[in-house]
Amino acid sequence: MAEVLVHVDHVDGAVRKTTAELLTIARRYGEPSAVYLGKGYDSAREALARFGAAKVYLVEAPELDQYLVSPHAEALAQVARATQPAAVLIASNPEGREIAARLAVKLDSGLITDAVDVAEGFVTTQSVFAGNYTVQARVTKGTPVITVKANSVAPEPVQTTPVEERFDVAFPDTALQARVVERANRERTGRPDLSEAAIVVSGGRGTGGDFGPVEQLADALGAAVGASRAAVDSGWYPHAYQVGQTGKTVSPQLYVACGISGAIQHKAGMQTSKTVVAVNKDAEAPIFAMVDFGVVGDLRSVLPQAAEEIARRKG
Repeated sequence: MAEVLVHVDHVDGAVRKTTAELLTIARRYGEPSAVYLGKGYDSAREALARFGAAKVYLVEAPELDQYLVSPHAEALAQVARATQPAAVLIASNPEGREIAARLAVKLDSGLITDAVDVAEGFVTTQSVFAGNYTVQARVTKGTPVITVKANSVAPEPVQTTPVEERFDVAFPDTALQARVVERANRERTGRPDLSEAAIVVSGGRGTGGDFGPVEQLADALGAAVGASRAAVDSGWYPHAYQVGQTGKTVSPQLYVACGISGAIQHKAGMQTSKTVVAVNKDAEAPIFAMVDFGVVGDLRSVLPQAAEEIARRKG
């Protein structure tokens, strides 16, 4: 059975849910082998074993921490050349997509980004042109390099005892051109990361700048908070939480759009959400053309009522 390499998405050993999803996909079509780059593996060992990694390639080098993504792409390329995998799967976030692009060039291989499903033969499904088309594609040259959106599959735990192999990498000067000079921890909100959250509650112009009801519903659901471009451009919410063509792309199981009109730019950032709910007092808002459920009403009264009912049923 051919190996399928999975790039482990982690922060100092804290493995993100996207990695469990990628291992689940890899297990369907080959032998899932995780590639762990950087420090903190001891903290990641249990999570990788719980989701079926048959093998783990460990690359520890100071360059992985001192520079931006180039060393990661170089390390992954050297592992791929040595193992000749059936495919390489990477999380479809900003860093993952850049690593994947660089990796594809290094391997002289085809690249597919933002897949929402991967089938037999590594045939992918993508949603393109702001959700107007669904396409299937596969790489026809070299080793398929595929980035997969978060929440595309449900992680399936399968306990294993991975074989661990340390892999030494020599980094060329071309991979060491952008050094990290400073890091700052982002203020923690206690909510899930927006890019990989299973539930997202977003607010737009209709909030009038008051995101209190949006945050209240998000906390009741255990969701991440997002915002439209209109909201962040008005200074109502930080730009880091913008969902849309010029912001973050999300693919949750549930997306709740609150006071968002439904411009095509916003749709481009949430079009692959499994279920979409909209709350808007304008019954003619374009958002209602793309939802599974719609509520015509003032979010200032609808959202608190929903949050209170959710809390009541929980407790």
